[in-house]
Amino acid sequence: MKKKSILLFAALAAGFAVVAGAADASRVFIWPKGKMPDVQAHQIAAMTDEAGRPGFDRAQHVDPYLEWFEPPAADKRNGGCMILISGGGYGCCCDVGLIKMWREKFTAAGFQCVNFVYRTPRPNGLPIWQSAWEDGQRAVRCVRAQAQARGFDSERIGTMSMSAGSHLATLLATSSQTPAYQPVDDLDQVPCHVNWAITGAIAYALTDGVGTENQRDGASPDVRLDACFKFDAKTAPMCMFHGGSDVYSPCASTQVYRQLRRMKIPAELHLFADRPHGFWGADGKGDKATGYDNWFDRAHEFLTQLGFTGKAPEPEVDIMTRFPNDDARGAYEKEDVWPKGRMPDAQAHQCTPYLEWHFPKELKTKAIQIIYSGGSYMGNGPDGFEVAPARRFLNEKGMTVVTMRYRTPRPNGLMKHVTAWEDLQRAIRIVRSKAESKGLDPNRIGIMGSSAGGHLTLMGATTSRTHAYWPIDRLDRISCKVQWAVAIYPAYALTDGGENPNAKGGNEDDSRLVPEFAFDLDTCPILFIHGDSDGWAAMNSVKCWEQLRRMGIQGELHTLAKRNHCFQAKASPGTGSYTWLGRIWEFFNHKGFNK
Repeated sequence: MKKKSILLFAALAAGFAVVAGAADASRVFIWPKGKMPDVQAHQIAAMTDEAGRPGFDRAQHVDPYLEWFEPPAADKRNGGCMILISGGGYGCCCDVGLIKMWREKFTAAGFQCVNFVYRTPRPNGLPIWQSAWEDGQRAVRCVRAQAQARGFDSERIGTMSMSAGSHLATLLATSSQTPAYQPVDDLDQVPCHVNWAITGAIAYALTDGVGTENQRDGASPDVRLDACFKFDAKTAPMCMFHGGSDVYSPCASTQVYRQLRRMKIPAELHLFADRPHGFWGADGKGDKATGYDNWFDRAHEFLTQLGFTGKAPEPEVDIMTRFPNDDARGAYEKEDVWPKGRMPDAQAHQCTPYLEWHFPKELKTKAIQIIYSGGSYMGNGPDGFEVAPARRFLNEKGMTVVTMRYRTPRPNGLMKHVTAWEDLQRAIRIVRSKAESKGLDPNRIGIMGSSAGGHLTLMGATTSRTHAYWPIDRLDRISCKVQWAVAIYPAYALTDGGENPNAKGGNEDDSRLVPEFAFDLDTCPILFIHGDSDGWAAMNSVKCWEQLRRMGIQGELHTLAKRNHCFQAKASPGTGSYTWLGRIWEFFNHKGFNK
């Protein structure tokens, strides 16, 4: 059947199924009368606010439906459609407040929104998701068939979801080529794939938690993704949000992300420290200074990066032009890292390491951030795009920044990072020893580096109890423990990386964290930001984040769709690669590092 006749059929079929809904919405039942598969008498299709009203008649609410909301204003429409999917443990559709918030935000952003209400509670004698999946595939077909009539692109349809709804959305995003039910009419010739999925707190995706909270926290070596997810040829790009302390383990999202990376499908992963299940809140009125309340901005940046907002991303802007000067800097000091003649493992071919103190004009926090660049351990400098913009950004926030030039190129006869690690441990001790005299807090020091500098950051954050060098003076009695770290596209963190980009993308189980990371008892919380398409793979960051969580340390992680190594050097406005510095300040705000 030709597409035009399918659309006509869909319009005719929908005509008998339209019922009055909310003042600004209409309901369309998705199944022809008598054709719904796997009918079970105990199931209904209703949001919990409606099901809880006095006089609710279950017999009148057995048919799953789409609730079409008013379209965006004509001058805002972007040609996309967002299917909103509630969670509720497959026991109900309970996210009434979230549906309202999502509708308001995405409608304002130009998307046609439609609420999908599927059958619950769980079916008897079938997988817990089976009837919902049947309804979901049929619902996507109905939405696609309505595209022309409702003014959106039939290949720009995506989902927004929570919890069990995100399990269902992941099924729709990864498994559209597996029929959930036998065709019931001509509409079932319409494709049921979605073009993107934005998920919150995917539940039930791992084998230790199918239908329950994760029994082994989703982190045991024997835990795998449930086989229900097929990851077929029509698998869609995904943007996943998850709280680090969710009992429906965030490892569900990291495992889905890992499979998407194997397939080279663009994806974003946003993992927030200390956040439980349902952390978004129904009203969305959280503290906007912390990242988890800015989820919509991250989702919209993902959609912008992939071109799903109706226009191509804007031209990229060089980050150095955005942070061109030191207007926010006050005093400046420079000093050597080592006393003359006392530098360990001195080698003539290496540069001389030094520190630079950059004090803000207006001091607003006693915290100190140490920053240094990458460069493959072959070269490094404090004035380039990996350091200067972050330093200027933090000076504007009122934070003192210390930049470091460490010894490069690589030392002869030692591992590539050893002399740089020696310099870092000494630098932390210098900063701690002088902090109080400068009106700063010696117990609020963080480190930050990119690429090889990210590897160095992980050395400093996870291995501070190990001597990088034998003490040379009293200063070396001072702890080199730090309170936080920021690792930007860290390289060399996995065993399949070596000196080159990760051979297997870091995705396989035999690609492990490199042995030089001790992850000792002084390991601190770490924020990771990584390009999704980086050859020094994002799994460097993901697997480090997973290890922190196994230790009970809550870090944060953000990957950026379609972005390579050095993602921030040039970036398009409206994307995560442009706003990435904000993730650092949000992390500080949440953890209280900048108080």
